[in-house]
Amino acid sequence: MDTLHHTISLAAQAALKELYQLEIPAPDLQQTRKEFEGDLTLVVFPYLKSSRKGPEQTGADIGNYLVEKVDEVSGFNVVKGFLNLVISDDFWLHKLKQIAAEENYGHQPEGDNAIMVEYSSPNTNKPLHLGHIRNNLLGYSVAELLKAAGNKVIKAQIINDRGIHICKSMVAWEKFGQGETPESSGMKGDHLVGKYYVEFDKAYRKEVEEISQELSHKSGIELKISPVVRLKELRKLKSEEISDQEKDELKKMKALVEEAEGLSPTMGEARQMLQKWEQNDPETIALWEKMNGWVYDGFEKTYERLGVDFDKYYYESQTYILGKQVVEEGLQKGVFFKKEDGSVWVDLSDEGLDQKLLLRSDGTSVYMTQDIGTAIQRFEDFKDENLNGMIYTVGNEQDYHFKVLFLILKKLGHEWADNLHHLSYGMVDLPSGKMKSREGTVVDADDLITQMETTAGAISEELGKTEGMTEEQKQELYHMVGMGALKYFILKVDPKKRMLFNPEESVDFQGNTGPFIQYTHARIKSLLRKGAEMNPREGEYRDIAESERNIVKYLVLYPQMVQQAATEQSPSVIANYVYDLVKFYNAFYQQQPILTDENETAIAFRLKLSECTARVVKSGMKLLGIEVPERM
Repeated sequence: MDTLHHTISLAAQAALKELYQLEIPAPDLQQTRKEFEGDLTLVVFPYLKSSRKGPEQTGADIGNYLVEKVDEVSGFNVVKGFLNLVISDDFWLHKLKQIAAEENYGHQPEGDNAIMVEYSSPNTNKPLHLGHIRNNLLGYSVAELLKAAGNKVIKAQIINDRGIHICKSMVAWEKFGQGETPESSGMKGDHLVGKYYVEFDKAYRKEVEEISQELSHKSGIELKISPVVRLKELRKLKSEEISDQEKDELKKMKALVEEAEGLSPTMGEARQMLQKWEQNDPETIALWEKMNGWVYDGFEKTYERLGVDFDKYYYESQTYILGKQVVEEGLQKGVFFKKEDGSVWVDLSDEGLDQKLLLRSDGTSVYMTQDIGTAIQRFEDFKDENLNGMIYTVGNEQDYHFKVLFLILKKLGHEWADNLHHLSYGMVDLPSGKMKSREGTVVDADDLITQMETTAGAISEELGKTEGMTEEQKQELYHMVGMGALKYFILKVDPKKRMLFNPEESVDFQGNTGPFIQYTHARIKSLLRKGAEMNPREGEYRDIAESERNIVKYLVLYPQMVQQAATEQSPSVIANYVYDLVKFYNAFYQQQPILTDENETAIAFRLKLSECTARVVKSGMKLLGIEVPERM
């Protein structure tokens, strides 16, 4: 289609010169709006001064010229100042033959440069949840889109396997676990560790409640409830509603709770464990390795069910000090500056931001320091692969962090910093509200996958879509449809938008859903199997119907849609493209006698059209990480 655009654009340029002696660059063309007849549109208003005619006559002049000079243009119409060009049926029929003959249609050959896509990046103190699912599905799909657009792609994740949150699970397991293991409990390792993260929080909150109550008594403050509960009540008050007395009470309650938090024995144990870990204490390291091993095993099982994979793993325990040397070098070069307390900062006020801490006064690093070092390390690791860009799939609450990171790397002189991108996405909400990991109120990824499979199975059975299948085939179909529903529902939404996920709504065989597209693919494959038995004779098919032309026109757009989705890092472009293609096909299916036409040539053409549609549907859904069934 791009070649056709170029051809007609050059012809329009020649028309303007010949008709009106107007010498300008080749004009832009746009897709004709759906409500008008035509395929490409030229806006003629800019040329009225030169033509000295009205918009309708100017459009007619240019239209007649293009019909005469360009074989692909078979007709036109003018609506006010819009010249709508009709492309010939011969062109569309030729394009369908090309699509049918192209083995990997829509995909570009792999180029020389590589892009790294980072996604998932979980903490090892809890299992994956619904938020991780959107992250994984987006990152994986964007990686597949970039591959299809002709890039070498490295899928990576950094696992956050160190820090106080990890030590909390370790402390709770030692205190309450009684040697429990994934094998003895029958729980997945990540679920088991997550259980003790929740147990830690329960014990810690109980201690804070009790200690704050004792502190309030010692201070002569008599409360029927704990300072923790009272603090929550006061914080719920709007600023204009709170009295001076309540403001004073708020300060007191906050001070009491903070003091109680500092006195919590359980939190003290977690801090001690972190110190031991940083001192490389053998027993602490052994426990850390054991519990992290449980989590890694659990993660891999979830990734397998979710259908995502990785080429490279990075671990925070190995990368958290990488940036310290880089910061020292930047300090010597004058890129960074040191404050009186010895802390190191970068000043980004000229870029419209503020000052950012890079090293604390005691010399310890912050997350930004780690990310600087890790980015540089990655480009070093993959320099032989010509890595020249990286995409971070991280929620939009980190927008500022990545602006700062990319600016710092640019200030340090890394040319590739211009090719760093933050794939910023909105959070996922549920009808029941927000999720909190430490309170155990998250929607667990494994539970959600199982729920999707169960729901898909119930609906498939109810609609009679599993007749003649073995039990094994049914379970495979339930997983395929359940995952298709989940992935499509999430990926059809623009990544930047916050979204509400409704599991029941996603598993619907009608409307803009994964199962609707999967069912259409299965229907086409059934039709093709019947058509193969007929083996109709192919020939020159000329009498192409509008419903057939609509499908061919949309199939021709597929490579362009892949490129657009890759450029915009938005799987929603492909999701909605595939849905529109399926709608066009279903309209054709209802209007045309595909296997019952008296004309064998028509049957052969319609089967080829169906086959090309099935291939593009399968290809597009695969870019979203979704499988489509052959039978349903």
